[in-house]
Amino acid sequence: MYILGIESSCDESAAAIIKFNKNGDFQLLSNIVSSQIDIHKKYGGVVPELAAREHVINILPVIDQSLEEAKIDPKKISAIAVTSGPGLITSLISASETAKSLACVWNVPIIPINHIEGHVYSAFIENQKNIKFPALILTVSGGHNILALMENHLKYKIIGQTLDDAAGEAFDKAAKMMNLGYPGGPIVSKMAQKYIEKNKNLKETNLPRPMIYSPNFNFSFSGLKTALLYQLKKDKQWKKNIPLYCYSFQKAVIDVLITKTIKATKKYKIKTIMLVGGVSANNELKREFSEKIGKERLNNIEWKNIKFVFPSLKYSGDNATMIALAGVYHFLKNKKNLKNYKKIKVDSSLTFK
Repeated sequence: MYILGIESSCDESAAAIIKFNKNGDFQLLSNIVSSQIDIHKKYGGVVPELAAREHVINILPVIDQSLEEAKIDPKKISAIAVTSGPGLITSLISASETAKSLACVWNVPIIPINHIEGHVYSAFIENQKNIKFPALILTVSGGHNILALMENHLKYKIIGQTLDDAAGEAFDKAAKMMNLGYPGGPIVSKMAQKYIEKNKNLKETNLPRPMIYSPNFNFSFSGLKTALLYQLKKDKQWKKNIPLYCYSFQKAVIDVLITKTIKATKKYKIKTIMLVGGVSANNELKREFSEKIGKERLNNIEWKNIKFVFPSLKYSGDNATMIALAGVYHFLKNKKNLKNYKKIKVDSSLTFK
């Protein structure tokens, strides 16, 4: 069986095709992503109207390219998985309307996929056999910061999420304060790495760790962003100290993310920690996570078999492979009730108000 995944929730038009069987074993046949970063860079962020127009131009060519690379006839497609949200509504419409048209022409069902659930499955693309349940998912992206328990495929329970800004959004705004450009996350990370490489004794500016010791698993990065702004205003020479500020800001974010995750792992007796979302591409975040988990393994026998997994760089950002793979599991769950031209009812607890 074959499934086509389509993603257009923000500024990437993407399509992918996965071949799979009834046991959930799969093979990725194509993964095409058309990015709009160069278009939105000069505006310092994604402009929804421009993003929507680019999706209209790119979505069909991307799908055609995915079919060509997979070397399959559209008649072999069993279903279409498409991002249904959250995301920019004008961007989402491009993929959803395209999916509806193709479903009608090809006589196949549509599977609407929650974008965050797609990121969850990005960790399965290359680590399917290494993930044991229950798993703890830390989703860190431009729009979302979520801690969720995954008891089994398609079964989730959200135990914490951001009360204001997500970490990715905070990185973008911190970069904007320092006139570093867009997207902010990779730039802040690069500047922070420069500071790490040039200084043996790492020092930080005094930035807070919001809610790090709160009794729950929620996040807040708005205050951290404000604290950085005040420090920059007080420092007349801040432009000379940009690597220091980037390192300090990144360290504060990482400390909060890791502390909350480790705390939840201990409470819920987790077997796998999954780091997903665009910010999972941050090398220092992955390094410190691995280091912290390694220390826990030395001090606690219960941590000996806990796995730490994350997607490779090409799957950490928005892509259609993760949407297609999530679609595979929904397809297999609902295959007895499939009806052409109609959406499969997706019973996912990973929903948001």
